[in-house]
Amino acid sequence: MKHVVIIGNGIAGITAARHIRKLSDYEITVISAESEYFWSRTALMYVYMGHMKLKHTQPYENWFWEKNNINLVKEYVQAIDLENKIVTYSSGGSVKYDVLILATGAQPNKFGWPGQDLEGVSGMVSQQDLEYIEKYTKGIDRGVIVGGGLIGVELAEMLHSRSIKVSFLVREEQFWDNVLPKQEAALISNHIREHHIDLRLKTELKEIIGDENGRVKAVITGDGKEIPCQFVGLTAGVHPNIQLAKSSGIECGRGVLVNEFMETSIPDIYAIGDCAERRTPVPGRAPVEQVWYTGRMMGETVAKTVTGTKTEYTPGHWFNSAKFFDIEYQTYGRVWNQLRENEAEFYWQHDSESIAMHFIYDQRDQKFLGVNTFGIRLRHEVFDHWLKEKATIQFVLENLRSANFDPEFFKRYEQQIVEAYNSEHPDMQVILKGKKSIIEKIFG
Repeated sequence: MKHVVIIGNGIAGITAARHIRKLSDYEITVISAESEYFWSRTALMYVYMGHMKLKHTQPYENWFWEKNNINLVKEYVQAIDLENKIVTYSSGGSVKYDVLILATGAQPNKFGWPGQDLEGVSGMVSQQDLEYIEKYTKGIDRGVIVGGGLIGVELAEMLHSRSIKVSFLVREEQFWDNVLPKQEAALISNHIREHHIDLRLKTELKEIIGDENGRVKAVITGDGKEIPCQFVGLTAGVHPNIQLAKSSGIECGRGVLVNEFMETSIPDIYAIGDCAERRTPVPGRAPVEQVWYTGRMMGETVAKTVTGTKTEYTPGHWFNSAKFFDIEYQTYGRVWNQLRENEAEFYWQHDSESIAMHFIYDQRDQKFLGVNTFGIRLRHEVFDHWLKEKATIQFVLENLRSANFDPEFFKRYEQQIVEAYNSEHPDMQVILKGKKSIIEKIFG
């Protein structure tokens, strides 16, 4: 019987384990030094905010693993003996494998800032980070967050929920404008400020200052200003955790290098999730994709290959979702921060509410390419179908009601969106189809 060893119990590693079990009777061992049981990393902020306890983030009951004959080992892996196919633990123990899957995740970026290792400085990726943040933010007056990505805005909301003042250092001209187009980046920047966050744009960290006990007491910004604080969150992105793979002789670039089947440079060793880097990226996709759903898809794909059905990883159309305080964000297809050749756009934003939709299409044939939505929930399967069928922007707008996923009694904006489009495109008028919601019927 084959023995499959998986290093890492995040969404990628656990999905691989579950699907290997569905497809085979192989022996499966999952090793993690972070936690005994799989938990939902995307729920990290809600534990700190008191919305749930850590045990509530576990998708499976503790008995699930024994029932499904998946062996969980809480150990730190120190080395991989490639020749003898042995994984060695820092405690001195070891396990032999026939197939090895690396799902070692990612680590917060540090850029050599003076003081970055002082007490009270943390990233926000692991359970250990959560415990550290809990300890070092008790009773403090102000925290400083460095880096304007999704983890940064989550950490800002976490601290704000406990009435801790927050200074948020973002080097870009608007929040996340290296990803979002300028309209949306400005919308989110304004929304962050509305929540009384001290958002400092075009501002970088120069140095973190410690007190006589080695704990954070202030930061110095790139323009020489000092911000007193008792905690610093480093959220300037993450990088693949490749130390184990690299030291063991597995070929790495930015991540652990893999082909279209998630195979590494060593036979019988695979890499999936945040640590993996495609040698030849899927067209329109990045070589490293550190997103929850891609990790899940990689886990499903590698399980098929490991159990005898060699399967190429094909992620399909890009999608993602996030939350910026009160604004829910979704994206389907590709909406780059700047228009690319032959791309055209239609942007609609509500006059008084933080609600917007941004459509991208090919100006040559009107083919719909992607959408960003803020404050309006959309149906993934509908937009995925339209992207596959190469629907036109006019067809998408005509049928926009069918893509709305908001509850029945939420306000609906499809009519306003279509009217705005018709106003901008008098020669390409669109007529909205589908049934009106109850709210539309009542208020016209």
